[in-house]
Amino acid sequence: MEILSGFAFYIPLVLIALIFLMAAIKILREYERGVVFTLGRFTGVKGPGLIILIPFVQQMVRIDLRTIVLDVPTQDVISRDNVSVKVNAVLYFRVIAPELATIQVENFMQATSELAQTTLRSVLGKHELDEMLSERDKLNSDIQEILDAQTDAWGIKVANVEIKHVDIDESMVRAIAKQAEAERERRAKVINAEGEQQAAQKLLEAAEILGQRPEAMQLRYLSTLNVIANERSSTIVFPFPIDFMDLLKSTKPQE
Repeated sequence: MEILSGFAFYIPLVLIALIFLMAAIKILREYERGVVFTLGRFTGVKGPGLIILIPFVQQMVRIDLRTIVLDVPTQDVISRDNVSVKVNAVLYFRVIAPELATIQVENFMQATSELAQTTLRSVLGKHELDEMLSERDKLNSDIQEILDAQTDAWGIKVANVEIKHVDIDESMVRAIAKQAEAERERRAKVINAEGEQQAAQKLLEAAEILGQRPEAMQLRYLSTLNVIANERSSTIVFPFPIDFMDLLKSTKPQE
């Protein structure tokens, strides 16, 4: 009985020691860091691996250092040319300074999300709709630079921002289609006019070459007659020199 009573005396001590060890020993994974506070004051960042804390004196906050993918909700944006669009994006960031992410901001996830939403609206509102659709890479870079500069004080590194969708109203889609059709027609007319200009230039050069030798013009007449004859046409063409018409005008008697 005395032996059993002796063991009963040590059982509470063993339980207290086990509770003390469970509270003191912490294991952090490779991608985790522990921000340690001693009596409420920041005393350092520990991990990864096995760390030992003083129970009830030291507290630890776990911080994940992996890249976090944050979906930015759809935002209503009015472009610089007064077009209403709905835009959403995805944000990639990670914590590089666990102590700042814990001390400088209450909830860095929510703070980064809200900042990304406001930045997305402000940046896209400075651009026209055509720039949103055609210069998406530039807009992504501008948003990423602004977010990275503002979250630096929180110990957060914004790696990338990608605009996923730019949704516009159906009526605006039809207007854009008409604009694209008009642009294609304009380009077709310009190309046609440039072709006529180049053809006229070549004809002028050919006329200058043929005018230097009358025999060359006669050979061109014969070649044209040969082409007409091969087509089995009943039309007969007689070449009439332009110089001969000028000669007739000059010999017309004066009244």
